[in-house]
Amino acid sequence: MRKTLEDLYYGSITPCDQQMAPDSELEKAEARVTKYENQLMEQLEEIDQETLTKLIRSQHEINSITATENFIPGFRLGVRLMAECINDNDGDTRIGGE
Repeated sequence: MRKTLEDLYYGSITPCDQQMAPDSELEKAEARVTKYENQLMEQLEEIDQETLTKLIRSQHEINSITATENFIPGFRLGVRLMAECINDNDGDTRIGGE
């Protein structure tokens, strides 16, 4: 537990910076997106490339906000589940809650 708290304090725990597993479906999908983005960029004029870049950056921002908004309730649910697990007085009628 102490190690986890130290990691949290020193900023070593960063859920948003997780690495993709090699050859995962996510990595394959990201490679396809990059491929099609590059193909599209080659076909567009400079002004249109700027518009596409702004669109892509905006979508990244939406994805980041969505990830954060999903992480927080998921974390809270995990904490509630852990609290339930350690609550000895949860109405279990068996002796000792076992």
